[in-house]
Amino acid sequence: MLLTPVFAQQTMRPVVRGRQYAAASMKPESTQVAEQILRAGGNAFDAAVACQAVLAQVDAASNGVGSDAVILIYDARAGKVVSINAEGTAPKLATIEWFRKNHGGKLAVDDTLLAGTVPGVVDSWYLLLDRWGTMSFADVLAPAIDIAENGFPLSIRLAGAINGSRKMRKYPSSVKLYSLGSRKWQGGDIFKNPDLARTFKRMVEAERENAGKGRREALRAARDRFYKGDIAREMAQFSEANGGLFRYEDFASYTAKIEEPVWVDYRGYRVYKNPSANQGPAELFALNLLEGYDLKALGHNSAAYIHTSTEAIKLAMADRDKYLGDMDFTPIPYEGLLSKDYARERRKLIDPDRASLEYRPGVPEKFVPGMEPLNRPADVRMAGQADHFGDTSYLAVADKDRNVVTFTPSLHTGFGTGVAMGELGFIFNCRGDYYSLVEGHANALAPGKRPRSTLQSTLVLKDGKPWLATGSPGGDDQCMRTMQTFLNMVEFGMNVQQAIEAARWTTRSLPASPFPHTMYPGDLGLEERIPEAVRKALAAKGHKIKMSGPWSLGSNAAIVIDPVTGVLGAGADPRVDAYALAW
Repeated sequence: MLLTPVFAQQTMRPVVRGRQYAAASMKPESTQVAEQILRAGGNAFDAAVACQAVLAQVDAASNGVGSDAVILIYDARAGKVVSINAEGTAPKLATIEWFRKNHGGKLAVDDTLLAGTVPGVVDSWYLLLDRWGTMSFADVLAPAIDIAENGFPLSIRLAGAINGSRKMRKYPSSVKLYSLGSRKWQGGDIFKNPDLARTFKRMVEAERENAGKGRREALRAARDRFYKGDIAREMAQFSEANGGLFRYEDFASYTAKIEEPVWVDYRGYRVYKNPSANQGPAELFALNLLEGYDLKALGHNSAAYIHTSTEAIKLAMADRDKYLGDMDFTPIPYEGLLSKDYARERRKLIDPDRASLEYRPGVPEKFVPGMEPLNRPADVRMAGQADHFGDTSYLAVADKDRNVVTFTPSLHTGFGTGVAMGELGFIFNCRGDYYSLVEGHANALAPGKRPRSTLQSTLVLKDGKPWLATGSPGGDDQCMRTMQTFLNMVEFGMNVQQAIEAARWTTRSLPASPFPHTMYPGDLGLEERIPEAVRKALAAKGHKIKMSGPWSLGSNAAIVIDPVTGVLGAGADPRVDAYALAW
């Protein structure tokens, strides 16, 4: 059923509108910092770096300086969308054979340095500032240094996450960093991280010492101190002393990458995703499938709509598992995967009356002239435990010139590896548990390879201009969350806040990204706001219904730009601590 006119006017939070700029992130403090930079004359790229450096602290369970990230930007001067791939790489000592011999044939999951990949966000900061920004590291890191040195009041969520982290209590460096003694952190307690302040100051010091060489060289010096200087050497020494596989060369050889994004046209909206080492393109596969249906006629969150959307996601995620990976190691047949002809063929597999219980990747190579079948092995289990959700953060910024940044940084699960890196003040992401140990799989582990993460950012253009920037934490559910937000707006006429707040569905009827890549056939999760009649109709189609709390399946934020008036509208999810500001 469509939303009634009365309900359509009511939201838990307002759309925050402005003419000059907008920012939204998973925490109010980081959104405020983005606004501070914009008010001070910085652009969206400057603001995004400052925002994430603060978000790394106030949302420390979900992202940090040790994060990986994917970013899409709209460069208003060039009139172009650009992808930044800041996914981490596996250490050069990390091989399938090593894990077979040393770790019982299994990947380390959610814990220990064996689960980590090289942090990518610091290099993404450098790229944003160097290529598009206007400010220095000293400028954009000043708020982060301030709260690291002087502290910030803990949210109830972050206090609970610190108290509840069992893995961090195993590591002396983490116990020290988070003061994991007998006392419990409370919401409102002041948390300080002087170690992180010193790390940031070292980067700023390198920038200042090289200022005479020009802005570019000064920025590079700050970046290189992290990846090639004394900070990198401390990370390497700590890793080797504590059972990790990281060595100095893993940091010194790392670089985030500028890439051409991939996109599809959905009813006149051009939807962009990052192309390599992430799951974002799977949303494009699903949108191509759904474009063949009259979704408005099916009705918002009707049984037919949820069923059709879920079945499309299952097919898209099967192709995700078979084809998506690090493009430096894994050819991805995008010409076929993104073609409308391929979508027409795949759409025939969606039975309007029955839920699929199968893993069904396609053969998009048939739609690429001259391409032979790839015949890649699967890595799917129907038993065991694998987390489909995980922890990530998100931010979006748009400035007065309509430069736009949509930025998804992550530690993967709560506090990543759980291991604070010596006295540097941060923890690595644990994305290394996403690899496959099956030779030939698109996501098979290899030294220097980036895992196919669940991270994804969304940037949508209308008539060649930025219209929507959105993203969401949520592990394998991320694409489902952003797709529902997008369709709520395009198909059902919701404003950005209504689209974020609307009741949601999710499915785990797909291979989980973390090891051991478990699939739960027929699984369908619904927020309790979905009517009982819809639940019963879905169950009758064979879906295995799992109910969640009424406000449990979301953590979205978004910025929309009105194509007629140019007015910015920012939305933030009341399910979490997300916050939006505009002027």
